[in-house]
Amino acid sequence: MRLDLAHESAGVDRPFVTSACNAAAVERLASWPDALTPVLALVGPKGSGKSRLAADWAERVGAVPVHGAEASLLDPLEVEGRAILLDRAPDADDETLFHLINLARSGGGALLLVARSAPSSWETALPDLRSRLDAVPTVTIETPDDAVLAEMLEAEFARRSIAPPPDLIPWLLKRIERSSGAAEAAVARLDAEPGAVTRAAARRIFGPLGPGDRD
Repeated sequence: MRLDLAHESAGVDRPFVTSACNAAAVERLASWPDALTPVLALVGPKGSGKSRLAADWAERVGAVPVHGAEASLLDPLEVEGRAILLDRAPDADDETLFHLINLARSGGGALLLVARSAPSSWETALPDLRSRLDAVPTVTIETPDDAVLAEMLEAEFARRSIAPPPDLIPWLLKRIERSSGAAEAAVARLDAEPGAVTRAAARRIFGPLGPGDRD
């Protein structure tokens, strides 16, 4: 069985918000791949937006996007000399990772590895793969700051065709975890409530920050 490469676009609809938490990664990917770095790792915590940034990069350069274990289905003859985006990279088996890194290093191609931790921390039983993973340069996305988390909330509201009042998103920023999953869950809870989506409704769901919280 081979991976179907007919739908290779990782396209997305809304702009990626650049802020202090991700500026270094955005800048690095804007000028990558380059001749000196055929393999790069994009690392960040769950829900930080790393997969979204990687998808933007893949669309821009025409990379083949694959996820985790499905990388073993790639035909080396079809992807030789091409850019490859491997999300959930630690889920790929050792042999596949080894061959993909070698393929990128052989010239003309590129490999972007996306994960929550740097390749140097991944477990492997292959000594040759160990040395290759240890040598992979890494760029990091930090936990979403207010600007990025606000954009995540806005996107979730828009996806559900909800126009939140201007004071709701700043209020939510103080009360939810800083991840895309938390933003999605918060908007889903508000959407499930009867009536209009307001800050008063949000306060009934999420409660105040503390005894002195009157906002």
